[in-house]
This record gives sequence, structure tokens and C-alpha cells, in this order.
Amino acid sequence: MLMNEKEILELIDEAIEARENAYVKYSGFKVGAVVIDEKGNHYRGANVENASYGLTNCGERTAIFSAVTNGMKNIAVICIVADTTGPVSPCGACRQVIKEFAYEDTAIILANLKKEYKILSIEDLLPYGFEL
Repeated sequence: MLMNEKEILELIDEAIEARENAYVKYSGFKVGAVVIDEKGNHYRGANVENASYGLTNCGERTAIFSAVTNGMKNIAVICIVADTTGPVSPCGACRQVIKEFAYEDTAIILANLKKEYKILSIEDLLPYGFEL
């Protein structure tokens, strides 16, 4: 999905809004994400922590799982935002989940609160990702 600069910055703003709903009682590290599916529907996600860190869910996966629950088959665009020095880098688990629903043309926008961003393909984000 091709996006112009204005659309990218609006999507980053939407992910920043989603980030405000993060439950980060333990780390204080808020992440917001927005998934746009193949039909143009938007799904938001934020990270949700737990005292047992293994039960924590990242913002990216929260958005993807919400989208799948609502019928999404493929991610057209995903935008991920956090308060980082440069554009945020998703964890390995999130990269693999993104790969499950991404296709060759999926735009993966990594950003920070200063609206610095980079756009990657799934191959850039996760070369040699696991596939069956």
C-alpha cells in the first residue's frame, strides 16, 4: 500500500494515540500500533504487561490479534511507535507474528514520538523468518 508523507504522519499519530492505552505498570515502556488490513480497516493495539512477564503482550501483537479476530487475512500496513531514540525495533516474537500475516508489499512503519520513521518490507524486518 503506497502512502504519502501526510498519510504516514497521520498513521503515526494514530499509533501514538493507541500507545496511551498501554498498561505498563512494570516497565513504563509504552508501545502503540495500528494495523491496516487489505480492506483498509484500522485496528489499534497497545502493550499489556503482567507481573509474570511471559504473559505480557506487545502492542504489535495486540493490534494484529484484534485484526484477525475481526476477519483480517493480510496486513497491508503496520505502524509501530514507542518513545525510543530512533524508530522502534519490534521484538523477535512480534517480527514472526507480523510475518505470518504480511505479504511482499506490506509496509512496516517503525517510528518514535518525534515522528522519525523508516519503512521496511517483511524481508527487511525478518530475513530468514520461520515458514512451513
